[in-house]
Amino acid sequence: MCELLGMNCNTPTDICFSFAGFQKRGGATSVHADGWGIAFFEGAGTRVFLDPQPSCRSPIAELVRQYPIHSKNVIAHIRKATHGRVALENTHPFMRELWGRYWIFAHNGALPGFGRLAADAAKAETETASGFQAVGDTDSEDAFCWLLRQLRQRFGAQPPSRDDLFAALRELSIEIGSRGEFNYLLSNGDWLFAHCSRQLAYVVRKAPFAVAHLADEDVSVDFAELTTPADRVAVIATTPLTDNECWTTMPPGSLWLFVEGEVLMQAPTVAAPPRTNSADCC
Repeated sequence: MCELLGMNCNTPTDICFSFAGFQKRGGATSVHADGWGIAFFEGAGTRVFLDPQPSCRSPIAELVRQYPIHSKNVIAHIRKATHGRVALENTHPFMRELWGRYWIFAHNGALPGFGRLAADAAKAETETASGFQAVGDTDSEDAFCWLLRQLRQRFGAQPPSRDDLFAALRELSIEIGSRGEFNYLLSNGDWLFAHCSRQLAYVVRKAPFAVAHLADEDVSVDFAELTTPADRVAVIATTPLTDNECWTTMPPGSLWLFVEGEVLMQAPTVAAPPRTNSADCC
């Protein structure tokens, strides 16, 4: 499978600390050695770094780790290939334009048979919907393109409100999620959506800030020395990246919206919520 990492903040922040631990999972402390990628939003633009090499040995990953790019929304991915060969075009995250904005998407899980269904749906659509086509051969990219086609068909040329978009993504996540495991992160640079099909967790760092210690490397940072009292940072990961912070485990079958470094909306993507409360793991 794969692992996901996302960051959503209320002020541009670098992800160097979290990425240091995440990088190690790409072939050193874990088996995700089939490529990695990361995308940073900066205003209307994005910086995307992709490499089909293991992140633990990638010079590009080392550059990213040492280069403090400040962003309000970041999505990263390390890959363990289950569908599609190891190649640059199959490396997450994927990027497309919709409504004059870049959208970044990364997926963890397997969607057996979805690629064929997505291809058949694309052939049946009109010329105006033919722009979202997969370049590689992963079910993840197929799902992303299908998702964007559905959104454009529903809302046309004008972007929907945030609430309407969340409701649509919830319905579409239920549909795709019924075909397999569909953990994903999606962002347009303003908002970050996280869908937990089976496994995701998050932590919100805010005042009073404290020292955090990575689980995959003996590295600590005192965020009180690097932040202001007004700063707020949400970090989302497949499994917690630190071993001394309280991470909230997302219930399987749930869609989350992060804005300005905090949870703004949450809704189930199963017939009934699997449990009534999220559990904190410290």
